[in-house]
Amino acid sequence: MFRRNLRLILTIAGIVGGLVLTAFNLEPIREIWPAAGGTLGVWGTVLTLTSGSLLGGLIGFFLFPAVTWMESRLTRTPVHDLLFGAGGLIMGLLIATLLSFTVASIPWFGSIVGVLAALVFGYLGMTLATRKRDELAGLFANWNPPGKRKGETDTRRERDGTPKGPVPKILDTSVIIDGRIADIVQTGFLEGPLVIPSFVLEELRHIADSSDVLRRNRGRRGLDILNRIQKELAVPVEVYERDLGEGEVDSKLLKLARLLGGKILTNDFNLNKVAELQGVKVLNVNELANAVKPAVLPGEEMSVTIIKEGKEPGQGVAYLDDGTMIVVDGGRRHIGDTVTVLVTSVLQTAAGRMIFARPREPQRGGGERDRERVAP
Repeated sequence: MFRRNLRLILTIAGIVGGLVLTAFNLEPIREIWPAAGGTLGVWGTVLTLTSGSLLGGLIGFFLFPAVTWMESRLTRTPVHDLLFGAGGLIMGLLIATLLSFTVASIPWFGSIVGVLAALVFGYLGMTLATRKRDELAGLFANWNPPGKRKGETDTRRERDGTPKGPVPKILDTSVIIDGRIADIVQTGFLEGPLVIPSFVLEELRHIADSSDVLRRNRGRRGLDILNRIQKELAVPVEVYERDLGEGEVDSKLLKLARLLGGKILTNDFNLNKVAELQGVKVLNVNELANAVKPAVLPGEEMSVTIIKEGKEPGQGVAYLDDGTMIVVDGGRRHIGDTVTVLVTSVLQTAAGRMIFARPREPQRGGGERDRERVAP
């Protein structure tokens, strides 16, 4: 309703503004209007006030497109960008004011410099504060108050002094599709709240609607995992609806993590590295899985089922329950059998862990001694 009548409101505001400004400036108008002879008279005053009102109304009428354009831009701009932009604008205007004081005594030139300084420094302050908002936020976040030793961290507290809840965990698209996050939350090792950004939900929806069967199944699996987390698990789940502007999903996740002071839950290797460079904390599910795998040392024995042939001649490949690959030297002839192997070495890589082993050799000599005992 207000938007539909905005043009009318602007026109009425322009008429009133034009009338008031004209009424307060009747004396200067008498002086600059030679035909008035120093006095406007009744009809001249009425004509002047009417002209000012009409001019103000026309200005208000034609301001409607500019106001609606500015409104649409501001509604799409994140709140923190508006705050930093306003702060930068104020600082720029303060600098321009100080500069104008030094040149105000110069005729004509001083007033021109003051106007130009206000325009230039106001624009520069607003632009720089918006573009450097992350660095400015980092300065405030890393600032240590007097009396606090470096390295100490404050406990986040509410206004009443009680500690705040756990740090929010922001879910990435990859970790939702992976599905292990639901099992981790169910065990109680991960506390909420879990934050699901709206742009992640949108990406999941696009994947679930894909024409490719594999991508479509992955997207639907991710939506099922989210439904399970929300309905079956006792952990608070929040959907972040605010718009963070244009950009890729990864950049929006990093921006949201800095904004909320949270951590990103992911299994994306590239996102993990970029977050480390930008100082954003990440909880990587793959790193957690590698950390909780049972330790295996060379010389230990284990029972495995060899399921396929290895890359090298004579090799066999087996897997532990957690997916760790075991390469058995000389295990090709035991494909399909469960054998006891002896671990020879363990290789840890960025993709995971590989175990190299060989079949345990049977003890020699025992059979001959048994035959000697039963011989007549």
